[in-house]
Amino acid sequence: MARESLIPATEKRETKMPAIANILTLEQEKNPWEAQAARFDLAARKLNLDNGIWKVLRMPTRELIVHIPVAMDDGSIEVFTGYRVQHSIARGPGKGGIRYAPDVSLDEVRALASWMTWKCAVVNIPFGGAKGGIICDPKHMSQGELERMTRRYTAAIIDFIGPEKDVPAPDMNTNEQTMAWIMDTYSMHMGQTVTAVVTGKPVNIGGSRGRREATGRGISVVCDQALKHLGMDIAGTRVIIQGFGNVGSNAAHLLYKKGYTITGIAEYDGGLYNADGIDIPALIEHRAKAGTINGFAKAEAADKAELLTRECEILIPAATENVITSQNAADLRCKILCEGANGPTTIVADDILEDKRVFVIPDILANAGGVTASYFEWVQDRMGYFWTEAEVNQRLDAIMTESFTDVVSYATSHKVNNRIAAYMLAIDRVAYTTKQRGMYA
Repeated sequence: MARESLIPATEKRETKMPAIANILTLEQEKNPWEAQAARFDLAARKLNLDNGIWKVLRMPTRELIVHIPVAMDDGSIEVFTGYRVQHSIARGPGKGGIRYAPDVSLDEVRALASWMTWKCAVVNIPFGGAKGGIICDPKHMSQGELERMTRRYTAAIIDFIGPEKDVPAPDMNTNEQTMAWIMDTYSMHMGQTVTAVVTGKPVNIGGSRGRREATGRGISVVCDQALKHLGMDIAGTRVIIQGFGNVGSNAAHLLYKKGYTITGIAEYDGGLYNADGIDIPALIEHRAKAGTINGFAKAEAADKAELLTRECEILIPAATENVITSQNAADLRCKILCEGANGPTTIVADDILEDKRVFVIPDILANAGGVTASYFEWVQDRMGYFWTEAEVNQRLDAIMTESFTDVVSYATSHKVNNRIAAYMLAIDRVAYTTKQRGMYA
């Protein structure tokens, strides 16, 4: 997809931007949509983006709200609220996960959909951005209730999804089984098996080898590249990871195997620390048996919030949004912040980290391994030919390495930090395609 930039070189002038902290109120700091919009505006202004294209890319293409009646196990009927937001389909079908959580909101889903647009553009794959979610507490729901809710949600949004329209994937509190239910429901309505309607499926029904580990693998690749860029060695590089779900545990395992020293793990119910390094395979085995990282004999218990501010070379927030804010950013003692989660750092914290000269690998680059492998799965489903895990990993490593280089080069040439560089690169690519396609009237 090599091409000239949308923005002529003569127009790429340096613009002095106000501090982000002065743009947002404290209340807005933790609103993911406000934060995303402010970052977009900063990048768009630095690109001298055409005002019309600015307006088109700033807002989602469409938003769907559905209310889903579900028969519960006790015979009662509960009505759940669900969302699906498609931010952009300029470069291809919408792409984005579906999350189940009590605090899902339309603003959160909007922000996540827009981040997916920029994420897909950063790694240069032919998808736009979308996201979905249902307000529920899956921890207090049976497998049967989750299945009925998922199938009813799928039926409610069925006209809006499809292999050429919008391709969902797992996200917070959803998994391969959830995707299997969605694929089956969609297929029943279509009268044929349509594996390419979702990604993140079980391998035996059209899933891709390497997909489950892909986000963690991508994180490990960009960490490698950051060390090379900064002239640091893996030996002696201490890593603290917040979150030990699919993303955090796979990142920890892959980094451990490469020789990184994982000194801290923070989870929702506690934390662990070992200055000499935590035995990650043993911790994964312990968690599988105990259902928690707590009680692991080979590390000492630690406060989960305090772990974020312990000294290390790499800090990886790999859980939820807004864990690094104006309240704790100044206390961070890492050299590299690699964002495994979506939106873990607030926009006010960005200014603080830049002043501290922390090398940030932004979420729309750092955790893009997942959507890249989802792209591979979609391609394999559509052609009916599946790659080996080694082939998937090789292609993933190449894309993540190239994308890291693109972002850092953009940051250097435009004299901006890595996050704004990633946004500028992504917006430039999407804006170019939007302008090429023109405005349908």
